[in-house]
Amino acid sequence: MSYLVYADARGRVYEDLEYRAVLRTGDRLLVPEDEELMPMPSGGSLVVLPGRAPIALNAKGQMLRYPRHGAQAVAALLPQGYLRLLLPGYSRTQDRLPLFGYTGVAWRDGQFFVAARAVASTADLARWAPASFNTTLLAELVEVRRAELGKNRVLEQLIHCSLHYGCFTAQNIIYRRLEGALPISPHCNASCVGCISLQSSECCPAPQNRISFVPTKDEGVRLAVAHLSGGGDMVSFGQGCEGEPLLQAELAADIIRGVRGETKEGRINANTNAGYLAGVKKVVDAGIDSLRVSLNSVRQESYDPYYRPAGYTLADVVKSIHYAREHGVYVALNLLSMPGVTDREEEVAALLAFLTATKVNQVQFRNLNLDPDHYLAVQPRAQGEIIGMVALAESVQALGVSVR
Repeated sequence: MSYLVYADARGRVYEDLEYRAVLRTGDRLLVPEDEELMPMPSGGSLVVLPGRAPIALNAKGQMLRYPRHGAQAVAALLPQGYLRLLLPGYSRTQDRLPLFGYTGVAWRDGQFFVAARAVASTADLARWAPASFNTTLLAELVEVRRAELGKNRVLEQLIHCSLHYGCFTAQNIIYRRLEGALPISPHCNASCVGCISLQSSECCPAPQNRISFVPTKDEGVRLAVAHLSGGGDMVSFGQGCEGEPLLQAELAADIIRGVRGETKEGRINANTNAGYLAGVKKVVDAGIDSLRVSLNSVRQESYDPYYRPAGYTLADVVKSIHYAREHGVYVALNLLSMPGVTDREEEVAALLAFLTATKVNQVQFRNLNLDPDHYLAVQPRAQGEIIGMVALAESVQALGVSVR
């Protein structure tokens, strides 16, 4: 049995064993099943949801607003590699929450449990464990990389992102391991509701500042070659601190060719919305190894209100994926997920048909960092039932598509 977790007015977190935890999927409140909960993983954290009163279940089986004066709802923030299954349950207010992925949390067996499931492999979870980042060695390595690469604006951007935002892919460039960031574009062809680098003033603040310059080919090539030939696995265009990288497709293609002229090691990837078909063709023809195509839905009526695309449509995204797959490029979907929306019957049916038609290699579930109420407000009304995030992931796997 799982119990309520709440915070007092000063942000101190408590459990209350007289009330059952109530969580949420979409706009539906529910008591979580035991199999929907797991112990909070290492690297997870708790956050207070200000101005939001917890919803709980009392001993009479009544679902109500938790009566303790000043109590605030609590959510968990998960490390990379965990799929969020349920949202926190609370009484809504009009204020928007900051751009984070809020997961339902409860108390059970003397510890915090979260509504989540690991989708990454044990090895991947270990490689991307938060304890491996922001180490005492980071500042020292920053100076080592500066000495190695000299004046390089991309490196300085990534140092800023490493030290001020704690960005893991930026830090990987400094640590010279795993997937490293290679931002190149200050511009975008979408205006995503949950954009983490640019937000309108009336919305929630963006947690990062966007890159303000277009690098030179030499800056990109030098940084990428150093990473790939020095122990890194991959470099990726398309980071949280930039817009749409393939709007700079000519530069990206030049960097790809330049890197491959010096080293065949590692992989070159782009995280992209894939809306600029001409840009996708340029990097594919230049020899890019993989694309991660970010989307929240494969249904236009759900995609457009979130991405707010400028100058492209979802049909262009489909054409880009087809072109990449036809030319042997590995394509993963970066599926921005929200329980109660992404796992609606109509969304799941459309996704499965899309995967079959495009022959996408992998679906990478990413917890959408956005106030759930804000997301529901911009999405169409549900047509079918909610099947659950686990059932969604299993349906994708049943097609032979890998899940991460």
